[in-house]
Amino acid sequence: MADPNNRPPGAPRPPAVVLLSGGMDSAVVLAEARALGFVPHALSFRYGQRHAVELDAAARIAVAGGAAAHLVVGLELGALGGSSLTADQPVPKDRTRAEIGQKVPSTYVPARNTVFLSVALGWAEVLGARDLFCGVNAIDTSGYPDCRPEFLAAFEALAQVATAADPRGTPYRVHAPLLELDKAAIVRRATELGVDLALSHTCYDPVVAAGATRPLACGRCDACTLRLEGFARAGLVDGAPYVADAPRPDRKP
Repeated sequence: MADPNNRPPGAPRPPAVVLLSGGMDSAVVLAEARALGFVPHALSFRYGQRHAVELDAAARIAVAGGAAAHLVVGLELGALGGSSLTADQPVPKDRTRAEIGQKVPSTYVPARNTVFLSVALGWAEVLGARDLFCGVNAIDTSGYPDCRPEFLAAFEALAQVATAADPRGTPYRVHAPLLELDKAAIVRRATELGVDLALSHTCYDPVVAAGATRPLACGRCDACTLRLEGFARAGLVDGAPYVADAPRPDRKP
């Protein structure tokens, strides 16, 4: 397979920083970075999220996906308020596909991707990397403003003047390989890349059940709804654990 970055044979693989939440999208993005010939350095955040169990998934995925390193940075975005993911507020559930994406939901964490990419940029500067990868998606989005192409383009422009690196040198690039893919296409891409999505965690309101080896997905929050719909449309069954009464459109009657 030819090097997609046109590096000469035998040239060292460059490092890249990959935002790894522990969800299905970031798991696929880690594999995409490797497929493109980068040495991925995975970056996760403990930011006060109520579904912090996603960090266990991130650790599993980092190992399975061949990350050269996995760094978990602690932040306290919950101190800002404004999100049901960082506060004791109800997580939206049982919303129809038409309702999801109509407006910014309560699960939006203010400036989260801006903060995450800024930290990723700092680590990239330390590593000598010029490439950042993130799993934002503008098709099956939950209405998050920081998942739009305009946001990525603006951050990439900022990156060129935000570090001590010579701005005349190789520019920083923000890669979002899933940006224009719907969830079904992402599930299919995971299969092509050999990514085990059962290792990932997506649910915003997981359930800790007696005897379960890991928290169970509720199957009813927006994140679960989009994930399960993606598996169903791809004609595959999600191997991640769900509560017994979760709606399962991915399973044929």
